[in-house]
Amino acid sequence: MSTSMVERARAAAPVLAASDPESAAAGRLTDEAVAALDSIGVLRGLQPQRWGGGEVHLAEYAETVMEVGRASASAGWVASVVGVHPWQIALFPEETQAELWGDDPARRIASSYTPTGRIEKVPGGFRVSGRWRFSSGSGICSGVILGGIAGSAEVNGTEYPDFTSVILDDSDYRIEDTWDVAGLRGTGSNDIVVDDVFVPERRGQSHLLYTHGLGTPLPGQELNDGPLFRAPWAVTFNLIIAAGAVGAALGFYDRWVDETRSRRTNYGQLLREEPVVQNHLAEAAWQLDAAVLKIKRAADELMEHAELREIPTQEQRAFWRWDVARSANAAVDAVQDLMRVSSGRSAFLDHPLQAKFQDVMAASSHAFLFDDVLAKAWGGRHLGAERLEAVHL
Repeated sequence: MSTSMVERARAAAPVLAASDPESAAAGRLTDEAVAALDSIGVLRGLQPQRWGGGEVHLAEYAETVMEVGRASASAGWVASVVGVHPWQIALFPEETQAELWGDDPARRIASSYTPTGRIEKVPGGFRVSGRWRFSSGSGICSGVILGGIAGSAEVNGTEYPDFTSVILDDSDYRIEDTWDVAGLRGTGSNDIVVDDVFVPERRGQSHLLYTHGLGTPLPGQELNDGPLFRAPWAVTFNLIIAAGAVGAALGFYDRWVDETRSRRTNYGQLLREEPVVQNHLAEAAWQLDAAVLKIKRAADELMEHAELREIPTQEQRAFWRWDVARSANAAVDAVQDLMRVSSGRSAFLDHPLQAKFQDVMAASSHAFLFDDVLAKAWGGRHLGAERLEAVHL
């Protein structure tokens, strides 16, 4: 009987945990950590089966990311970010998929979507130049997806900034080592620099088709026609990022419990006997469990809509984005509360909790986890407000 991806992640946890400090010191995942991710199949979990991928249910993928992150926050983060890219590539034309996967179906692609560089529409494709930051796992990848505003486009009679993804080979850019950070050090989220490169049209795709034009047939869906590839982009991406953050929080929780079982106060008392400590533990466990369950519920609901070929409303998409982001932040809140009762000794850099804590803080700063704007995006729609928060849905 074959094992599930989640079970393989739990089996690989000791290797991932053991490699985590070395990954942090190196500023990128170790070869052992990458091999563990490959053995789990998580980096190809959302790739179409016809290309040798897992094409798994979103809930299984999210749970796998959380289990990986529980063992190594950096590995979990790379699994979430790099692992979601085959899903997006599957929406591109077949020619593009063949270019990227024909010789090596296991090829890994990094990303940086924040439009800090320039993508200009030109005859036959795009001119790309500039600097993109936070490209997680770029050092273990041989290509990158970059985001930018490629002019404007009309959808259903309304003009929008045309946020577009373009896919480049590693010969088209250079990686600059800028990743000197406190948390998620092993992700190697360095800068991508592009010097005026032409990208053919088949390697670009407008995100307006994922959002305002959701339901518009995409080239890749002709052959990749499973429900997984009908899920809305922004919600799916948000869910996977939330899973990465919650995985890091679970890893902190595990370490906190291990430390607290044997730690004593300065007066020699065992902390595990303190009612206040027990209460903080119970509250944190509840919040983390709720975060996990909500993320899995959102994944189930996304797939249910996709299986029925239903296009979820903007209100529903806004709620999913709000719900998973708030779940991740609830997990972060639990970590901060546990850290607060971990004694002054935890402020030292060599304390066992410090690295795990910094990993969680780094994960929580991702723009897709800023839940205030998402609360307004859903709340306004739910109440029927006229002035609605503009977010990717």
